[in-house]
Amino acid sequence: MKVIFSRKGFDSAAGGCPSPIIDAHPVSLPIPTDQPTAKRFGDLHGPYGRLVTDLTKNRLTENDWCHLDPDITEGVLSRQPNWRGALGQVAAAQGHLVRQGVQPGDLFIFWGLFRPAENHGRWKFVGKPEHRIWGWLQVADILDLGPDGSHAVNERPWLNDHPHTRAGWGATNVLYIGCRELTLGSHQSSMPGYGVLKSGYRLSEPGANVSTWRVPDWLHPLRHGSGMTYHPPHRWGDDGTVSIAARGQEFVTVVQQDGVAVEWLKALIEERIT
Repeated sequence: MKVIFSRKGFDSAAGGCPSPIIDAHPVSLPIPTDQPTAKRFGDLHGPYGRLVTDLTKNRLTENDWCHLDPDITEGVLSRQPNWRGALGQVAAAQGHLVRQGVQPGDLFIFWGLFRPAENHGRWKFVGKPEHRIWGWLQVADILDLGPDGSHAVNERPWLNDHPHTRAGWGATNVLYIGCRELTLGSHQSSMPGYGVLKSGYRLSEPGANVSTWRVPDWLHPLRHGSGMTYHPPHRWGDDGTVSIAARGQEFVTVVQQDGVAVEWLKALIEERIT
């Protein structure tokens, strides 16, 4: 099974600031976009419009277009029947997923840049930024959409809100549809195959650069772990950390179907699911 550590949400380049951690809960903000989309920040249910307005100091507002992708939070929009979570990808990042042979059954683990925030009349950041895991999606189907993904909506009307099912993308436009139920190794659970985590999982090593991660031994190649793409030997530290590649989007590793990696992933989702 392949596990893809997938960077998503606001950061210093996409959005211009971290996403907030509110009452210990990471709230991943979908990035602003000039690519095909149907939604503005103000269309999303919840405080998204106010959060982006306050945290970007009015550089973005609820009237700006947003790229709701991965779309894995059911309550963020009014959904059609049979809705399922989905992730779109295109261009170089999709090319990397193809070269790594990502297929149904593989698992995306979404992470991003976060910082605690509080509301004192306006939302403001407090504390320090960190990288944190905030969601997941296990692949059930892969749809090759092409430049105009609107044809996918004919068979799956519940995809109408997803930005990658609109016209105006490149030829490599692809959509990864989430499984209805999560299956890890021989363990099939009643949990959905996609969703967001209640508290997330901190990756950044306390007291170090935000891009220095403390990782489990099953991932660390100096501790007989699997390693991951974009991270050659010099990035891995003897102390069990890794220096994360700048602006990388999809880091792929291969794990055994049953073993310590799967147990770690099960615990990550089961203990922190909303």
